[in-house]
Amino acid sequence: MKKLLIFTLSLFLGFQMQAQEIDNNNVEVGTILEINEAEAYGFKHIHFPRPNFIIKRGGIANYNSVEGNRVEITAVTTKKDGTREVELKRVDGRKFFRNFATVKADIDEALESGEMTL
Repeated sequence: MKKLLIFTLSLFLGFQMQAQEIDNNNVEVGTILEINEAEAYGFKHIHFPRPNFIIKRGGIANYNSVEGNRVEITAVTTKKDGTREVELKRVDGRKFFRNFATVKADIDEALESGEMTL
């Protein structure tokens, strides 16, 4: 009886993990995502410009200002190594750091690490 219960539980968890992977693969143009708080210093998988480029163009290099922003995917490209890169623009129409209309991100890694959510 115990073995049956353990087997059923592991089977259920396996299907649950597979369903999460399917959700990550269904990202396409027009999908709305939300940028979350970065776990460590800066964002690893969302490619925001470095602070010196932001300041040179007259923007404010405050990465906390992008947390909680809703973004829309405008383009999806697959690199030679198989990773998918997306181009993001803000839903509210404003620019990132007052100067950058779009940014790029490695979508699969960003969703896995929790930098972005669906």
